[in-house]
Amino acid sequence: MEFRSEAQRACYEKIAPWVKEIFGEFAVARSDRPSFGVVVGSAFTGIAVLPWGDDDAVISTRSYVVTKVELTPELMRYLLECNDSMRFGAFGVDSDGDIFFEHAIVGSSCDRNELKASVFAVAMTADRFDDEIVARWGGQRAVDRMD
Repeated sequence: MEFRSEAQRACYEKIAPWVKEIFGEFAVARSDRPSFGVVVGSAFTGIAVLPWGDDDAVISTRSYVVTKVELTPELMRYLLECNDSMRFGAFGVDSDGDIFFEHAIVGSSCDRNELKASVFAVAMTADRFDDEIVARWGGQRAVDRMD
């Protein structure tokens, strides 16, 4: 695995044992990049350690919510209004038109409880909203595409 900075490496090495402690067998470390996959409920959540300049890193937690959905103005407004009430994270849309929920925290100051709160907030939000979005606007829950 290749790191782009020493800060990225240090952050990854700091959180790796926490991820295993918190999520146990539901967490899998990737061998090709500094990230983990975690299953919580019906949500598959990725935890990536990204460089932030030369002196720090960002822990970005993302869960895909719905794929293959038509991004209507009504759906986009719904996601933006949901973002207004979120404590941790926000909905977004990637270049393929897939809906995700993401939250990021600063790597150098992160502690175990903050990491746990971030990952659970992302996973539980994805798990909570995927069925509702599919029922109202169609598409496919991201977890169903993985099967």
